Amino acid sequence: MAIAGAEERRRPPEPASRPSRILSWARRIGASLTLKLLALVGVFIALPIVLYGQFESVDRQTRELVTRGIQDRSRLIAEALRPFLSRLSAPANDVLTAELRKYGADGTVLKLMLQPAGAGERSFYYVAATPRIDAAQVGQELDELTQRGILQRLSESCMWDSQAEIRYRQPDGTVELLTSLMPIKTDLGCWVLISTHSTADFLSTSIGRPYWQTREVRIAALIYVGMALVAAIIVLGIRRNLQRFRKVAHEIRQGRIGDHAFTTRNVVPELSSVAGDIDRLVLELRRVARDMRQTAEDNAHSFKTPLATIQSALEPIRKRIPEDDQRAQRALSIIDSSVERLKGMVNAAQRLDINTADQIEMPRRPVNLTQLVGDMLVHYRETLSGRQIRLVRRIEDCVVVQAGTGMLEVVLQNILDNAISFSSPGASLFVTLSVLEEGLADLRIEDEGPGAPPDKLERIFDRYYSVRPKAGPPAQVAPGTQPVLNAGLGLWIVRRNVEALGGRVSAFNRADGGLCVRITLPCNGRL
Repeated sequence: MAIAGAEERRRPPEPASRPSRILSWARRIGASLTLKLLALVGVFIALPIVLYGQFESVDRQTRELVTRGIQDRSRLIAEALRPFLSRLSAPANDVLTAELRKYGADGTVLKLMLQPAGAGERSFYYVAATPRIDAAQVGQELDELTQRGILQRLSESCMWDSQAEIRYRQPDGTVELLTSLMPIKTDLGCWVLISTHSTADFLSTSIGRPYWQTREVRIAALIYVGMALVAAIIVLGIRRNLQRFRKVAHEIRQGRIGDHAFTTRNVVPELSSVAGDIDRLVLELRRVARDMRQTAEDNAHSFKTPLATIQSALEPIRKRIPEDDQRAQRALSIIDSSVERLKGMVNAAQRLDINTADQIEMPRRPVNLTQLVGDMLVHYRETLSGRQIRLVRRIEDCVVVQAGTGMLEVVLQNILDNAISFSSPGASLFVTLSVLEEGLADLRIEDEGPGAPPDKLERIFDRYYSVRPKAGPPAQVAPGTQPVLNAGLGLWIVRRNVEALGGRVSAFNRADGGLCVRITLPCNGRL
């Protein structure tokens, strides 16, 4: 199958340079809402991680400073008690309790234990404490110190004259306690000052617990989660409304809903003006489509009427001119040929305008492509028989596509006209329709004509582009008919209609000679 037309009518646009293509892609990427959303999600995820790391580092340093301050405070208390304990000749509970009370007024728990000189390593006596502990509670207090491992550390502190630090939780597990052991050696023996602090009181730091368990972090996490939920709700709302608009647009394109569809389906107040503008645009496009159809019919009628008048007026002249007047007969033949050409151009212009209007306003419904192709081939049966072209059909049953019947009829008619015009008598025309695994309807129309030049193959679907020879062989013109002027629009209309239906069209030369035009359309399955 060669391509309709006589010569190249218009040069194709020059391909864009590489820098301009890169710039165009960069602009598209920069304008992508999806990429911007992904970037926002990345920042939303990375920000708390970075801030948490920074705040945790600051909190760790604060904990170290606070712990060191507590230890220094316990050491100062022990040094302040050293002169007083050195003057004592015997341990006195009331006197020592009153002295400890001076340093425990801020809530610090202080206990004073004594290992008498010459006693065993583990011979410690509970001497005094603030807050004061009754004699009946001393045994319970010693048991608790034993369970916490504090009594075992007392002898080590006295033996090595070293400070110790112990952390433990209360029995209910809610509050962690920080206990410091400060040895004080005097003539009476080795005194050990036990100072206990609640970590919850240390400048709101996370001493004794993970940083994420602090009150501030939990509040910040709740606020952050709330912000994330609000942002997700906003994004999902935008996405849902965009999908709703897309669905409405699809239904309008399919011709399944009436006027003002966007306004009636919209639920977002901020998008009301946008929905109204789109509805007005849809109404205007429909009005334009109706005007195009009416104008095409009016123009065709306006041109065909004088052409018919010219043909009628030629009949008396034709009868009066002698048959042997070759010059006059040749003039009549030229007039007849020109009138037929004008009729063909008028019909082509009318079909083009109506087809354009169909693209604007043509309901897309399930179409039985098998039946449509079969009916079209029946319509061409006499033409094929008159040209002595053998038809070979390989068509699957009930292949259904979503399309406008008129648009598909124009596609099939243009391809078949083109294939038949380049088929010689005795040649074969192959029509194949099948369903691919990808869910696509695959239609192929192949002829045994001269094919297309390989270097022109990619441009045969361009508008006004044609590589049809100026004078084809006699077999290309049906007996009793005049050659029809070709405008290079047939295959361009095919591509435009197929792409408007969401499909693709391509062409390639057959190995055995001829051209194959292949059309793939989204398939709805089989009936």
